[in-house]
Amino acid sequence: MRRMSCPHPTRDNGFVSQFESLFGCSRETFEAMQDPRRGPQPKLPAWNLLASLIYHVLGGAGHFSAHVYQLFGLEIKDSSLSGRRQRMGLEPFAWLMGHALRPLADRGTHPSCFYKGLRLCGIDGSRWSVTNTPQILERMGKAAARRLKAAFAKVEMCTLVELGLHNPIGAVVGLDGEGEWSLAKQLLSSLPEGSLLVVDRLYGCGEYLKELRAACASAKSELLVRARGNIRSHKAERLPDGSSIVSINIRSQKGGHHVKGEVRVREIRGRIKKPGGKAWSEVRLWTTLLDEEAYPAQELLELYAERWEHELFYKELKLHMRGGEVLHSHTPETAAQEVAALLMACSIIARERGEAARSGRLQPLSISFLKTLDKMSSLWAVFEVSDGLLDDGARGLMVARVRELIVREAIPERRQRSCPRKVRQPVRGWPRLTKNESSEGEFAVEVVNFP
Repeated sequence: MRRMSCPHPTRDNGFVSQFESLFGCSRETFEAMQDPRRGPQPKLPAWNLLASLIYHVLGGAGHFSAHVYQLFGLEIKDSSLSGRRQRMGLEPFAWLMGHALRPLADRGTHPSCFYKGLRLCGIDGSRWSVTNTPQILERMGKAAARRLKAAFAKVEMCTLVELGLHNPIGAVVGLDGEGEWSLAKQLLSSLPEGSLLVVDRLYGCGEYLKELRAACASAKSELLVRARGNIRSHKAERLPDGSSIVSINIRSQKGGHHVKGEVRVREIRGRIKKPGGKAWSEVRLWTTLLDEEAYPAQELLELYAERWEHELFYKELKLHMRGGEVLHSHTPETAAQEVAALLMACSIIARERGEAARSGRLQPLSISFLKTLDKMSSLWAVFEVSDGLLDDGARGLMVARVRELIVREAIPERRQRSCPRKVRQPVRGWPRLTKNESSEGEFAVEVVNFP
């Protein structure tokens, strides 16, 4: 049955309600950032275009114009929507990624998202592939691969994520060849107050440590970072649990030997043995959690494994949400818009996971991202075709039943599994993967006393 275009710009439906409740506080500023134009207002307001774009990346199959019609009953050609997006540019979407995304985990409802009252967060970078249009290749290069260059141009992205909920809090897209660290610096101001920032060893040197420590202090938060193995530390005080208070020299990037200052942190040294393995791997952590009684070294060594949740977030974002690493956009600006829409869609699903976990008294990450995405997308589609046929009570009951189904299909406890650090097409010094291997069992984690 063909639905006639409605005269009003928005309607009461499940998805739009979710969208407005999460991001509605940003509507006024987002609309104000659009170029003012004289004459009649656009057929599809910018805010509704954003909602349609998020619904489009959630919906999977179907044209953008079809999803606009499903939400707002407006018939607009895909070419017109594409031109509208290009005229909007990057600025309003870049602002959204820094301000519309926000923390969702609650200390009372989602205890696994916190460590002793500190919200577990992480910063990490990743890359998207983008189609090789002339506009893309003019500004973006192709990464090195085993044979010459990669098939697609690459765009760098850096995200700030709630690790216990896989919820993006902020993101920056580098369209001009920026590296991960330069993008990460732009995210530090978005760190929520009372957080524990967990990051990998890219940031484990003096210069980066200074920036991270200052940002955490400004947000009344703490830091846990894996240190690089070749960075020297100077012991100031040995603690009873085997860790030590140390100072890390900050050296000039140009000279290499000139010391510009130092940073004092607590260093924890440990070793980890993979299940089925015989060799131990050495690990160094730096943290601003200086109280060894309140924050034992053994606990922090085991807690660092939470950083892997950031990698799983990227798997959900790229494979489950997008269906692959290649963006569909044809210009740098619309590629950034697509990334913003994907992240906001992930935030909507993260809240649904949190609500399902609360109703089932489970931890959020035991709720399947893929099943939540599939069932909620189907429910929102049903709400669209049944517009005007269901009252609020019936719609609320349907949401509750869908959440019950999601809880019933909760993920069992994860296996302790380890895979070799190899790749099929190695670049530089990476070993080559020729046969899939994995081992299961408990990881052995031990604190090594500081010498």
